[in-house]
Amino acid sequence: MLKIIALSLAVLLAAWIGGGLALVALAGQFEPSGRFVDIGGRDLRLVCHGPRSDQPVIWMEAGAWGLAADFAALQQRLAERGLRSCAYDRAGMGFSDPGPAPRDSAAIAADLEKLIAASGERGPFVFMGHSMAGQHVRLYAGDHPGQVAGLVLLDATTPEMADAPAAQTFLQRVRNVARATAVAGTLGLTKVAYYVGDRIGLPPQGRAEKRHAFVSGRHARTAAAEVLVWPEGALQARAVALDPKWPVAVITAGDPRRFPGWDEARRAPERNSRAGYYENDPAATHTTLLGLAHSDAVLRGVDHVLAALRNP
Repeated sequence: MLKIIALSLAVLLAAWIGGGLALVALAGQFEPSGRFVDIGGRDLRLVCHGPRSDQPVIWMEAGAWGLAADFAALQQRLAERGLRSCAYDRAGMGFSDPGPAPRDSAAIAADLEKLIAASGERGPFVFMGHSMAGQHVRLYAGDHPGQVAGLVLLDATTPEMADAPAAQTFLQRVRNVARATAVAGTLGLTKVAYYVGDRIGLPPQGRAEKRHAFVSGRHARTAAAEVLVWPEGALQARAVALDPKWPVAVITAGDPRRFPGWDEARRAPERNSRAGYYENDPAATHTTLLGLAHSDAVLRGVDHVLAALRNP
């Protein structure tokens, strides 16, 4: 009886993986947008949209499990307003080459420094970070103040959020999810979900790129590697300070009371700024804040930072 059950499970698993592989194969040839930039023996994918102008380039950093595609909708809307923006896939994420361990905030900031230097884009930049990228952006900005014009933080973490009572419980859940998705991605179990709709609200190319990344075992393993060293990255980011002269916009989504104490910590960069701006979009979620349907609040945050730079 046990042999029959085991054999049945094995057949179901093989069918699941085979079905997923077939879905990806039937999708046909796929070319990611952007270009690949050599940062010293490794290539990172960089996607820039919008015209060059005297306005600062908006440099985007995706959150956990994220890649350049997460910002496809925002890049489209910014380009329509004549603004240039650049998003990229971190090492091992999306379509970029892997990087050395550990994948903490210090490693991510070191790669970003090389990418910006090789990109040909001119700063200072407005740095935009979503979710866990808040601490990557903080570390980079603190270590490279000459490259910073301002900050736009989207439902972003801060190192101080770790002090909230619910932080460790939440972090443990995220770690468990990261480990599970890494195993599932490696085994090919996620490929059957290739045609699941995106949870952001992306234009077609961004949606396709997100799907390809979502079913990649390498992407899932790298995402887990980043999440598992989240506390180390928080300590690295906490060691630097943001210049109060930088204009800062903090945009949050959903009910601001959902995590008591966390939104106070999220707002710390805005409150520390001499030109701070805060807006909460209760109709948006943590992911749809980046999408076509819920990006107005983000654009208002960008407008605030640019206006503050024009009229200091």
